[in-house]
Amino acid sequence: MNDDLHPDTAPLFEPLTVRGITLPNRIVVPPMVSNRDLNRDEAVRWYRRLAAHGPGLVIVEATRVHRFGDDYAADNIRPVVDAIHAGGARAAIQLFPVPLKENWAPADLSPEKIAELTEQFAHAARVCRAAGFDGVEPHGAHGYLLNQFFSPTANTRTDAYGGSVENRCRFNVQIAQACREAVGDGLLLYRHTPVETDSYTIDDSFALTDALIELGLDILDISPGSNRRPGDLVAPFKERYPDLTTIAVGRMDVVSRAAEVLCENRADLVAVGRGMLVDASWPQKVRAGRLDEIEHCDECSVGCFNRLWAGEWVGCAKWPEGYEV
Repeated sequence: MNDDLHPDTAPLFEPLTVRGITLPNRIVVPPMVSNRDLNRDEAVRWYRRLAAHGPGLVIVEATRVHRFGDDYAADNIRPVVDAIHAGGARAAIQLFPVPLKENWAPADLSPEKIAELTEQFAHAARVCRAAGFDGVEPHGAHGYLLNQFFSPTANTRTDAYGGSVENRCRFNVQIAQACREAVGDGLLLYRHTPVETDSYTIDDSFALTDALIELGLDILDISPGSNRRPGDLVAPFKERYPDLTTIAVGRMDVVSRAAEVLCENRADLVAVGRGMLVDASWPQKVRAGRLDEIEHCDECSVGCFNRLWAGEWVGCAKWPEGYEV
């Protein structure tokens, strides 16, 4: 332990090695859609800002897999990866299945479309790895398509992709397997919502996690978080899978919450989202013990969510007037 650090925050700055790739600390910038195309300078500036002040891992926002090949190639997204690495962080990217303005449900996908989508994930993962990303993360949470396949209420299929928990896991596992093979010695992350009220249980989520671990999962990213005890939604996974690296979310910009998660071994990594939007210097200020200088999120949604849904570049209402990234 570094004596220069407050003892409660020291665990945040311990390195962690996963599949031979070392994260310099336990702070994660989670995937937050910013409406900045990855092949443009504005995305490079955005991710340079998020990586510049000391997080250990930056997960690039949910990116639609069909764009790899048409819009995104290794050469034109590599500057984003380079910007993250220049700040000392490792870089991963979240992959998302559904094109913009389309709304697919499990019943909409033919076996041929499932196979096509699986190959799109594999192709996207290969492109990302060639661009220098350290890992990829299929988005299987928050009620989106992969999560719908897992849900017995959203998934009404009667074929091999519906019904039993094994069948409802099948598409998620198929996508993860394709990504695992595509990234080679890179990292495979997976984002999952652990319990859906009146739909699936924690035991169902354990069944999915068992299958993901068997195929080579490296990091389980549990979302959403809880306003109760920090890290309480991810803790059952850490207890059941002590050797699996896990990420906790949920107001981790409150330093005491983030530190508690690590000190109590509820997760291995903590994701600081909106806190990094308002103040990208959060890791640096915590490391230096300058906690009173941190600018905190007011949860007003004016600069972030309101702009997100309007299709504008995401920012923060607390930034100085005229400031843009």
